[in-house]
Amino acid sequence: MSENGKLLAALEQLDADRQDYVMATVIGVEGSAYRRPGARMLICSHGLTVGTVSGGCLEGELARRAWWLTESGAPVVRSYQTGLKDGDADEEEALAFGLGCNGTVHILLERVTVGEAYLPVRLMRQARKTGVPSIMATVTRGHVGSFGVGSRASFDSLATVLPRGMPAALQEQLELDLRAAFSRGQTLSQSYKVADEECEVLFEYMAPAHRLVIFGAGHDAQPLVEIAAHLGWQVAVIDARRHFAVRERFPNADQVMHVGQDCELDLSPLLDGAAAVVMTHSLSQDRHWLAESLRHQCFYVGQLGPRERTERLLLEMGAPAVCADQLHFPVGLDIGAESPEGVALSIMAEVTACLNQREGHSLRMRNTAIHEPLMSLRST
Repeated sequence: MSENGKLLAALEQLDADRQDYVMATVIGVEGSAYRRPGARMLICSHGLTVGTVSGGCLEGELARRAWWLTESGAPVVRSYQTGLKDGDADEEEALAFGLGCNGTVHILLERVTVGEAYLPVRLMRQARKTGVPSIMATVTRGHVGSFGVGSRASFDSLATVLPRGMPAALQEQLELDLRAAFSRGQTLSQSYKVADEECEVLFEYMAPAHRLVIFGAGHDAQPLVEIAAHLGWQVAVIDARRHFAVRERFPNADQVMHVGQDCELDLSPLLDGAAAVVMTHSLSQDRHWLAESLRHQCFYVGQLGPRERTERLLLEMGAPAVCADQLHFPVGLDIGAESPEGVALSIMAEVTACLNQREGHSLRMRNTAIHEPLMSLRST
């Protein structure tokens, strides 16, 4: 289960038990940091935590102090230094962890009471259940009128949510920026100044789970399903062979479908915007499902098997040898994998690299930062 899945499952239990909780959210990083803005950790009243906001160095400190820090009910921002700096930081502003990572992590702590309409959780649930993405704006520093730290607004295809009492000048610009950030589909920041007041806002893109469609329900598809599901992907398995397309063989898949090659089922809802991997070990099925995948707007299409075999399939389909940027064959990264589990790992590594627009090289060959810096929505 993915981290968001674990968070939502824990939140369902807390709701059932009528228990309050503290949510810790990374709202900014400087220098090197393990997690990026938007990472969350749930802290229960008895100290149990779900999720992470660092590589493991900050979670214990937050679990010990989060309830005390949020005792007043007001949101609190804490900063943690993971590097070694000259002089001692003021503990009210930062806590120093001499880990040598040379970074600072800014974390928003919020006490959430039973029955409270907490916007981040509502949007997380919406993305998971309906597939509807959204953009959420959170004030992380300063204030403009009553729009201060922890105040939020959101936009999606269903509605715009704005807090009451927001100055008209800020409201107009914020509505425009929510739409602009939503169209870009990424997490961004933006500062605002109205009269003599200023605030910093984090625009967080709340994305639905990524989708993987696997054509072929053989034994080598099973570890691919397991890895993808563990990473939080929504996984569908499709095969024309009824005795392979069996739910019991893929307990962690979201869908297991027996679909014949002569079936006129519209697969657009599954394939558009998804990654597809064709691995039926059947020439006729591979030819059919490869053509089907290439007809849709998949961001990635992978074909299992030797290069010559796939080139022959493409020739039989009347397609050029390299007919689309999203087509990858042989599928996967070159890691020397031989076992079904190793092949599944190489496939998901390549899919993830394509999703993040990376080449899949060793990190030791990267001369720039591992993570892209948080960008401003627009220049001011």
